[in-house]
Amino acid sequence: MAAASAAREILRRLHEVMAARTGAEAKLNQVVQIVAQELSSEVASIYLLRDGMLELYATQGLAQSAVHVTRLSMGQGLVGTIAATRESLNLAEAKEHPDFAYRPETGEDDYHSFAGVPIVRRESAIGVLGVQHREPRDYDEVEIEALQTVAMVLSELIHGAGLVDDAQAARARAASSGPLRLAGLKLVDGMGRGTAVFHQPRVIVEHTVADDIEVERQRVYSAFARMREQIDTMMGQAEFVGGGDHHDVLETYKMFAYDEGWARRINEAIDTGLTAEAAIERVQARTRARMRSIEDPYLRERLTDLDDLSNRLQRIVSGQLGTAAASGLRGDTILIARNLGPAELLEYDKRFLKGVVLEEGSLTAHVIIVARAMGVPVLGRVRELFADVSDGDELIVDAGNGALMVRPQAAMIKSYQAMSVIKARQAERFAKVKDLPAISRDGQRITVLMNAGLAGDAQALDVTGADGIGLFRTEFQFLVSATLPRRERQQAFYRSVLEAAGDRPVVFRTIDIGGDKAVPYLSGAGGADDENPAMGWRALRLALGRPALMKIQARALLEAGAGRTISIMFPMVSEPWEFAEAKALVESQRALLARHGHDLPLAVRYGAMIEVPALIETLDVLLPMTDFVSVGTNDLTQFLFAADRANPRLGDRYDWLSPAVLRVIRRIVREAGAANVPVTICGEMGGRPLEALALLSLGVEKLSITPAGVGPIKALVRSADLGKVKAAMAGWIDTPGVDIRAALLALATNDAVELA
Repeated sequence: MAAASAAREILRRLHEVMAARTGAEAKLNQVVQIVAQELSSEVASIYLLRDGMLELYATQGLAQSAVHVTRLSMGQGLVGTIAATRESLNLAEAKEHPDFAYRPETGEDDYHSFAGVPIVRRESAIGVLGVQHREPRDYDEVEIEALQTVAMVLSELIHGAGLVDDAQAARARAASSGPLRLAGLKLVDGMGRGTAVFHQPRVIVEHTVADDIEVERQRVYSAFARMREQIDTMMGQAEFVGGGDHHDVLETYKMFAYDEGWARRINEAIDTGLTAEAAIERVQARTRARMRSIEDPYLRERLTDLDDLSNRLQRIVSGQLGTAAASGLRGDTILIARNLGPAELLEYDKRFLKGVVLEEGSLTAHVIIVARAMGVPVLGRVRELFADVSDGDELIVDAGNGALMVRPQAAMIKSYQAMSVIKARQAERFAKVKDLPAISRDGQRITVLMNAGLAGDAQALDVTGADGIGLFRTEFQFLVSATLPRRERQQAFYRSVLEAAGDRPVVFRTIDIGGDKAVPYLSGAGGADDENPAMGWRALRLALGRPALMKIQARALLEAGAGRTISIMFPMVSEPWEFAEAKALVESQRALLARHGHDLPLAVRYGAMIEVPALIETLDVLLPMTDFVSVGTNDLTQFLFAADRANPRLGDRYDWLSPAVLRVIRRIVREAGAANVPVTICGEMGGRPLEALALLSLGVEKLSITPAGVGPIKALVRSADLGKVKAAMAGWIDTPGVDIRAALLALATNDAVELA
């Protein structure tokens, strides 16, 4: 048998079958005849998934009386195993396979060898195509490929005839695949349940047989050219220049994109008569099969890169370049992606987005900052994500425990629902104190503010009952923009925030970009230019180095605050002269606006973020210049311990309730109090109930936290006797060897302080 030419001849004959005006069952009968003849096979059979069972629907060689009679469940026998695993079988002795199931009505006693491939649509098996021979033999690779090619055409024919319900196939696959628990890295804490939706939807190949091979070849050539251009463009962007992991990934992409062997294999598939889409899918299926058989993690990762590149080429050639956001979410959704940009995440409807799972992802990625502000849990670094999850699978994300439950069992769902009920009850309890002031049992008033950064965040003031916005991160507008936002756009944005806040205070932090928040339109703004981005050219350092950038933002803020008091805070101040220079720059813009007759704010309050330990040594110089200060506990802690908070191995190593952190904050509070300068704590520490209790025991009276944390912290304050906690903390903090966390937890428990 000339196996190399069999696939093309089969496709030619299948094209004639597809074009004929006969019924679907008659066409399937013709298909098995063609397969048997072209592969010199004594048996060719098609099983279809109907009513949850794999039914023998057409055969050449087995007993015709078994058609529509022989039925196998998913996972039963060789056919059921192929459908359940979506993997081919190639057996010289079928009866020796542990999953072999004898069906006497088929008359298959005389046949030894067996080869079968799944018929797949939308990543679910809808049937199986198999061949058998009397003599024991291994099937050639080209014969298996010919069967897989036929299976692609059959998928199109079966779907078009309505012989199999796609939804039924998806449910059957889920039932056969069973539940999985995948491990990942917590990027944004939280839990969520929903159905899987791929950010970049996989292309469904609807037409497999080519009308004109040369037209299909040109389509592939054009797609390759466009894909290579896209990758070259990405490699030229500022955030990827100069080395690093991103650059290495793109170098691998570029290597594969220009790999003539890959392009040749796709061309060879087109030569057999496939469309461009079907040829790419055909080669990609072979790559995925190789991925499953390779244990070496490095080689698997390289093949995953090629799989990802195939998806990109498939989308280009089919013209399906949009993301899932374009069609909108229609129910509770868990978004699946390799990686996401912040602007891409913001395209999704927050009402339905219950979680994000990334195959890659890092703690310092821009999208994590936005997701945290949106209150969307994110799990990253989930290996085998695209292999183990299909579009429409039910998922539960438990980011806090670094877990993704795929197709969860009833017990898992029940556990999640129980947690949801607990959270709902907590929300009801917090709602009762929403409009009440945060006054402790011993009469101390605490100001509970919220952090914000997105256009709609100010609306959460009414929902949460926060006293105002203690930190508005203005960089979000820069991170999600493809170009530098114009002054008019910035001004309108800031004004909308102030109007939404009404009489409640808003503290605008000037842009904190650069470092790990590089933007492509500002060359030299951190990223690959800094060996240590967190301590590099970022925040106020960058802004003072680019005074035009800061002047534009200053004018936008001053114009937006016309007729009211506005608060402006500078990030990552390292020395008092930096604060003085930044304040002078804003004042120069205020004077300029005044000369031109613009309306101005009634007053401008200036503040500094205390994040750099060096600044604490010069508080006596800084504090007289300021109207307020805010302590950024996230950066301050990582700089104190010289521990990168983005490093998962160090994430839980250093305790916020260690004497080192608490003594530093106590010192800031005392010196600021002596200078009559208000202190606000910003960052995650203030949003954790036990840590917040420790801060309040040090004399902190203002906290700015995530919107979700406002209710719990209000409830905490109203249930606590802060005088008692302060007295206890005063002894613990200066006594060596005291486990402050354990001691504070015991006190809170004994005194019925609400910690959740």
